[in-house]
Amino acid sequence: MPEVLALIPARGGSKSLPRKNVLPLGGIPLIAHTIRAAQAAKCVSRVAVSTEDSEIAEIARQYGADVVKRPMELATDDSTSESALLHSLDYLEANEGYLPDILCFLQCTSPFTAPEDIDGVVEALIDEAADSSLSVVRFHHFLWKADETGDLVGVNHDKAIRQRRQDREPEFLETGAVYAMRATGFRAAGHRFFGKTVSFEMPAERVLEIDEPADFALAAARLVTLRARIPPTLPETVEGIVFDFDGVFTDDRVWVDQHGTEAVRCSRRDGLGLEMLRMAGVPMLVISKERNPVVARRCEKLQLEFHQGADSKIDLLRDWVDARGLNPQNVIYVGNDVNDLECMSAVGCPVAPANADSRVLAAAAVILQTDGGEGAIRELADLVLEAIG
Repeated sequence: MPEVLALIPARGGSKSLPRKNVLPLGGIPLIAHTIRAAQAAKCVSRVAVSTEDSEIAEIARQYGADVVKRPMELATDDSTSESALLHSLDYLEANEGYLPDILCFLQCTSPFTAPEDIDGVVEALIDEAADSSLSVVRFHHFLWKADETGDLVGVNHDKAIRQRRQDREPEFLETGAVYAMRATGFRAAGHRFFGKTVSFEMPAERVLEIDEPADFALAAARLVTLRARIPPTLPETVEGIVFDFDGVFTDDRVWVDQHGTEAVRCSRRDGLGLEMLRMAGVPMLVISKERNPVVARRCEKLQLEFHQGADSKIDLLRDWVDARGLNPQNVIYVGNDVNDLECMSAVGCPVAPANADSRVLAAAAVILQTDGGEGAIRELADLVLEAIG
């Protein structure tokens, strides 16, 4: 397999949407989506980010990418992506003696790029003995332009003949998400398209470039929809599960009598699921900010380790993970509200019940089909037990 460098240029400046590359989308910075996709692609040997921005560099390292420090003169509004790519290749060769066979150029403004899209573009390059390749989406629209008299004429069709979609010659739109090129040929040509160029067709639902604030809002809404449709994917090894209490064990409602005594509603089905997880040897912890003793009584009955009245959930989560020697990437956190977002971003598999807050749904890697207090924990238990056999 050839050496493939996935390179993500990311400037700190952006006029239409300031700091867009570090804005949180689904609970993690925008650029992190592309880094994760590149790391999961089978064909990619190494992932690097080219940036002049210290915050972007720190985020890139946090998510496991290498960083190439880009000169400020190559990070202006007029700078081309090609200049950043060429600088990175020159830098890595001069400082590390590293020169990949294939350069895979990824745009962090396309957050829905999947690992299979990256693999598809690179494989098209290799399989078709091409020099450059790109991701495309099928295009069915009629294009028009005005001629010198102001009359509209068809660009990709004859306006006198209105063809059906299935009768038209296939056309493709550049997605702007993934490009691949022979590294040596690219350095010689100085442009991403040279020699024989081929393509890989992406699904339309994964095509979205974020340039304006409206694009970001659209991406947040689409992310929830896509995650709800994707079959649940848990870590290959589940080393531990941490739960919030209200809205996960309960339906997030409380009954209060005339004496001020509070009661909550839980699902007995969850209890059996937790018992099966415990028998399977899966470590579990409940962390709740709620101080009502109902949390303790329920956790004691279910034989669950718990912390309640927690001022800092994230500190308790990290202490528990460290004390047990767990890999955070193999830990599941189940939350339902915004005070769970920090913990969700600190583990490899954030999970949300179906009725969680919209911002939590956007941050979740797995969205359960069941509401909190209605058997969401049992649903997760079944998924985990199936995953670990």
